[in-house]
Amino acid sequence: MGMATRDLDDCDTATAVLAFVRARRSIQLQAEADQLAAAVTWAGMHSTDCLHDAAAVWIPGFEDEMAIAGPGAPLIAEFSVLEFSAALGLSSDSGRIYLGHAVELAHRLPRIYERVQSLDLPVWKARRIAAETIDLPEDGAEFVDTHVAATAHKISIAQLDRTIEEARVRFDPETAAQRARDAAEVRHFDIEVQQVSYDGHVEVRGTLDLVDALDLEDAVARGATHLGTIADGLSLDVRRSIAVGDLARRQLTLDLNAEPDPDRKRPRQVVVHVHLADAAIARVENTRSMISVERVRSWCQDGDSQVVIKPVIDLAGHVHVDAYEVPDRLKERQALLQHSCVFPWCRRRARSCDHDHSDPAAHGGTTCDCNIAPLCRRHHRAKTHTRWRYDKIDDTTFIWRSPNGLIFRRDHTGTTTPQP
Repeated sequence: MGMATRDLDDCDTATAVLAFVRARRSIQLQAEADQLAAAVTWAGMHSTDCLHDAAAVWIPGFEDEMAIAGPGAPLIAEFSVLEFSAALGLSSDSGRIYLGHAVELAHRLPRIYERVQSLDLPVWKARRIAAETIDLPEDGAEFVDTHVAATAHKISIAQLDRTIEEARVRFDPETAAQRARDAAEVRHFDIEVQQVSYDGHVEVRGTLDLVDALDLEDAVARGATHLGTIADGLSLDVRRSIAVGDLARRQLTLDLNAEPDPDRKRPRQVVVHVHLADAAIARVENTRSMISVERVRSWCQDGDSQVVIKPVIDLAGHVHVDAYEVPDRLKERQALLQHSCVFPWCRRRARSCDHDHSDPAAHGGTTCDCNIAPLCRRHHRAKTHTRWRYDKIDDTTFIWRSPNGLIFRRDHTGTTTPQP
């Protein structure tokens, strides 16, 4: 039982509990401020200005300079982001954003940064400000820092937005004018295919021109009315949702090309991998979501669906080829085994990744299941050009070592940091 739990067990009055919470809150604020300061220190150690004389650490031509904060802030070595992000338990993209906010605060918003280090301002509020000032010129960032620092702990989001917009109008009028034009253009149409419910539903939202909206409403209403004559028991809302899909499929089947296309497919293709061990659950490859097998069955029974039957792959087998190039059957096996890039905390789809030889082919590494892993391009480059290394323990388990000796375990459940 940890010290915090023992202290909490000793809190037998309301006053004691509140005192405990306030004490832990102070510790939390200090830890968050220290972590932000560590990010600034890390960025300073790896700024390209400091590394130009350290060719063994930063090699121009292999590693890019990266701007993570606004104009005037130091550039940092691209691959330095990866190790700091992994240490925080963040993806490389999320870690880059965190480092960028830290550098923005320390170099372009020093008054606000000082308030964070004095524990007068929570890190999350400071990061909210930094996220909005990154695209401002240096004078604009200084304007915001001067006018916001004293009240940053209590300023409303609306007031902050007004101050930042004033800075943009004063110091970057061309961008301000373009943003105003962009804001006036509110039309959009979004289909959230990456947010799929267990029942196989997605949310759709948009803003259209009136004439387009009227035409869409007329078409959807007609389709819903027709469905009402052939499908009993469906509510109007459900029929309208189906009518939208019918509109899309009819559009896709229109022959708008005068040239015949013998390979033209039906509009809907559902690629599904069903794992028999999970008898009631299917994984949709297109969206990386889990849905019910009943929903898959209903799709396959729909005449408008293109059902793709693929042979079952024995993932327990072993594929070995003599060539350096990775064949499609080996890529497919890795996509089904790993699902994503195997770098710590990365979730980029395996199908879009490079295929890395764990032991390089130049050193005798073979092209086979036990020596191949999917890595996204960024992490593949890092493994090739830096001291990131991994051991493949089994088909889905990798032990990674960072350039500074951090250890990460990546398997089918995600990334963990083994205790020494």
